[in-house]
Order: sequence, then structure tokens, then C-alpha cells
Amino acid sequence: MKAEDIKKVTILGAGTMGQQIGTASATHGYSTFVYDVSEEVLEKGKKRMFKLMKWMAEAGIVSPQAVDEGIERLVFTTSMEEAARDCDIISESIPEDPALKGKVFGQFNELCPARTIFTTNTSTLLPSMFAEETGRPDRLAALHFHDIRITKVVDVMPHPGTSPETMETVETFARDIGQLPLVMKKQSPGYVFNMMLSALFKSAQQLAANDVASVEDIDRAWMGVMHTPIGPFGIMDSVGLDTVWKITHYWAEKLDDPQGKKNAEFMKEYVDRGDLGSKTGKGFYNYPTPEFTRKDFLEK
Repeated sequence: MKAEDIKKVTILGAGTMGQQIGTASATHGYSTFVYDVSEEVLEKGKKRMFKLMKWMAEAGIVSPQAVDEGIERLVFTTSMEEAARDCDIISESIPEDPALKGKVFGQFNELCPARTIFTTNTSTLLPSMFAEETGRPDRLAALHFHDIRITKVVDVMPHPGTSPETMETVETFARDIGQLPLVMKKQSPGYVFNMMLSALFKSAQQLAANDVASVEDIDRAWMGVMHTPIGPFGIMDSVGLDTVWKITHYWAEKLDDPQGKKNAEFMKEYVDRGDLGSKTGKGFYNYPTPEFTRKDFLEK
């Protein structure tokens, strides 16, 4: 499969990242199928994607014509068969569970053409954790996105069995949908930026979970010294506290890390209340106007 042969893109998962990746694909000329097991999630995803497209046009990121044509290219479906049929490349953004990713990819392996390339948007897992389960390890690579509203940087990462042709195709595809691919030489947890971000999240969680300082003061420390508009807990709200908790919990259990488990318990309180961050209107802060955006936040 060459990048120039890609016509149909399938997005697995209609959550926040699936919405963003699907938006990038559809507004750059690709027939884009968004698959999820839930009609309700698909409907919410559709509304948010249309809203995101409108915002991107207003911000000058894409043209109004690209938005109109992109909307026409989008198909939302709960049918695996429809999503897999004639698919050229898959972008997966389902929960951070290697067993689940392997299972879903295995199901699509039975339905997709032999040419189809599988990519995973996993935040911290390694593709090798579920490569064999995909049924096509040579055509599996990580294509990891950040927030397309603020950056075009994406990570392209192989596992030991990824073919050079797959890497070349994925890199070119990333460029063709308006992104800036950072091609990694080998697999590593958290890619480039996320490895650094994970360390920031873990240290911030540890300070809060051990009641060393308040969430607000931890963010003030980072924002005040580094002169950034947002701190670690504000970033977690943007990512989604359910996603951050799943990653924290997974690695704490896998590494049998006592502090990591305490950090996960701290995060779980917010998840159990349904306070998942900006997407629900409340997390560590209240949205759409979180406290850290006020001019006096650093003038305590």
C-alpha cells in the first residue's frame, strides 16, 4: 500500500481523539468512516466534529470549502463490516487496554482487505503489546496525534515487526492530512512529547495525592516559572481525566508502583463523580472559563 493509493480512512472510536483525527482526514480529501459500538457516542461525535470543523474554518486552519466537502465525506457507522469494506488505512483511538486493542484489530483483520494498514493512536502503550493479535504485524504502526487545534505534530512509531514500506506510507499519509510527522527510530513508551508529559503528570499527581500542595498551586508553580498559559492539571482536564486515570492505573498496576496506585486513586475520585475535564464542563476546573485563565490566577 502506497500513500497515493489511500482513498478510504476508517476511524475506530468516536471519542475526542477519533473526532479530531476524523476531522483532519475528511477535510483533507479522504472518504472517512467513523466507527463506534454506540449510536449515542457516534451522534455526540458527529456534532462535535461539525463544531470542530466550523471552528477550524473560522480560525483559518482549513477553508470553508474544505469543511463543506469534508462533511460530505463523513460516514458514521456501528457496522464493522461497513467500516472495514474497501478500507485502506485504519486509525484506532479506543480505550488504553492492550487486550481490547488486540481484540478489535483482530476482528477488523478478518474483514479488511489484505492491503489495509493499521495504525494506533495509543498514548502510552507499545504497538508490540498487541501486534501479533492484529494478524498483520508488518502493517501495524503507531500514528499518534496531539490536539489538532493547537499543534500539527504527530508521532510515527514502529514496533520491531513494522515494515519499512508501512512506515513510509504512514509518514506520507500524515503529511497529506496536514500534520508534521516525527518519525521515531524505534518504539518507546510515550513517544517523544508524551514521555516528557507523563513525567510531569506523575509528579503533579504525587504532590496533590500526598497533600503537599493544592491543585491550583501546583499549576501556578508550573505556569509561573515556565511562563505557560496552562499547568499540568489544566492539561489533564484537556486530555480527559478518564483517559489520564486509565493510563495512570494501568502502569501503576503493571509496575506494582505504590505511589502510582495512590495517584490513580486520587484521579479516580474525579472519574467516579463524572468530572472528566473540559469535555464534561468540570474536572479540576470549571469550564468554559477555567480559573487558570483569569488574569489574577498568578496574582494570588
